[in-house]
Amino acid sequence: MGERRRLTNLAYRLLGSLADAEDVVQETYARWYAMPRREREAIGSPGGWLTTVASRICLNLLGSARVRRERYVGEWIPEPLPEHREWTSSATAAAADPADRVTLDESVDMAFLVVLEAMTPAERVAFILHDVFRYPFAEVAAIVGRSPAACRQLASAARRRVRAAQAPVAPTGAQAAVVREFKRAWEARDLKSLMGVLDPDATVVADSGGLVGALPQPLSGNGPIARAYLEIARVAPATTLLECTVNGRPGLVAQQGGVTVTVLAFRIVEGLITHVWAVRNPDKLRPWTDPRPVGGGPSVPE
Repeated sequence: MGERRRLTNLAYRLLGSLADAEDVVQETYARWYAMPRREREAIGSPGGWLTTVASRICLNLLGSARVRRERYVGEWIPEPLPEHREWTSSATAAAADPADRVTLDESVDMAFLVVLEAMTPAERVAFILHDVFRYPFAEVAAIVGRSPAACRQLASAARRRVRAAQAPVAPTGAQAAVVREFKRAWEARDLKSLMGVLDPDATVVADSGGLVGALPQPLSGNGPIARAYLEIARVAPATTLLECTVNGRPGLVAQQGGVTVTVLAFRIVEGLITHVWAVRNPDKLRPWTDPRPVGGGPSVPE
């Protein structure tokens, strides 16, 4: 059971969904305990066995996920991950929730996860296992079912995708200052300031799964985005904006009546917001449903 944190870390990065990651870990352990005791005791490396099984389950799920997402209503964004110390109310809750078992680093950054979504399932598995979890290609090959040379090529292709999408990452404090200014301008309904903190070619993508209202397609341009968010402030004046860590980066949480209705993740380049990912699908916000506030800040003004 000491492998559970590592397996959850692996599955979340492979699938971009905390709920799916937990299901994978549960299935992996179900297969382990379904074996006769004698067979389990004969396995020299239980951790290696569990990793292999979990990775293969994820590989199969990634193939079927592409089909499911073709039927998904609207845009699909990876499930946002909270930082447990900001939202769990007790040690018991933290230990019980899979979100507490995911280590926050650059490999769960929302921009990074979005790049992973563009990879083939084999590329994603080979890259995550080798570049993030440092598994040698011989072991990756046994999991993916290809030769070590082929896995090396898969990881190399994935690495090129990541490098092409990468931008210099500002210190956390600088990112937080930009997000805080976005929040201030949004609350004040200050169109000029809101446009000023957005890159002229900024893009916002919203994910509702068709369950709640959201932008039906990506919106580009600092003017259209700023006006869209001011319209949101107008029609939902009782929304409270809270500063919070989202996937290891400064982000915002929008709550209504103490219930989280939107989680916003940002990509910030050279002091300007270039991407906003707004997750509104209630199914993806379950780790954020702790009624205790996760940050501070006034409500969007009426």
